[in-house]
Amino acid sequence: MGRLKNKVALVTASAQGIGKEITKSFLNEGAIVYGTDIQLENLNDVNHPNLKKVKFDVTNKKDLDNIVNSLDDLDILVNCAGFVHQGNIENADEDDFDFSFNLNVKSNFLVTKYLLPFLIKSEGSVINIASVVSSIKGLPNRYIYAGSKAAIIGFTKSLACDYVKNNVRFNCICPGTVETPSLHDRIRALGDFKVHFDNFVSRQPMGRLGKAEEIAHLAVYLGSDESKFITGQSISIDGGITI
Repeated sequence: MGRLKNKVALVTASAQGIGKEITKSFLNEGAIVYGTDIQLENLNDVNHPNLKKVKFDVTNKKDLDNIVNSLDDLDILVNCAGFVHQGNIENADEDDFDFSFNLNVKSNFLVTKYLLPFLIKSEGSVINIASVVSSIKGLPNRYIYAGSKAAIIGFTKSLACDYVKNNVRFNCICPGTVETPSLHDRIRALGDFKVHFDNFVSRQPMGRLGKAEEIAHLAVYLGSDESKFITGQSISIDGGITI
């Protein structure tokens, strides 16, 4: 408790899955958190005096301007918004590509660019959520998703080089398969839930899927002063899937 005391954080996609658990963990560690999402109603069950709920579409420039104008300080930025497109190059079209890259990559660029002055002032920490399904490991039917997440890893490392002299740290968390409501939705779309869920589990060396709170524990560490000497890293947290 208290590892993020007096720090101000902003988390995108904070009303669902990994983003929600990061938001809750940051609050438990003493941070003031701007919880942003387009579906804020999913954050109704999180009540904390340090939580500021802000409706925010990361692809909407007007919403981004409103965020910038509402902030006074910022110590930690977590870029968590993203979408998993399932398909290969043959069955994907330009709309699939544009939607995924706008949400997964361009939003990361814009949010980071506009909030960077706050982070330079505070010598803050930026935590990007990528995936092991990128430059680390290939999986079938993840062509667009893998490309977008690989871009995030490259952005993270380049930004770390650009701003290391400003003492702004940029790191990337690369989760494996994490059990979240969105994963359940994707599995249902494949057909028989149990069969496809078991298929996801069967490829895990530890014999289970990851938990969103386990990703959040790493985010707390990267946002805290305990990780002051870490920048430019892409850290896998995947139950051993990449081995």
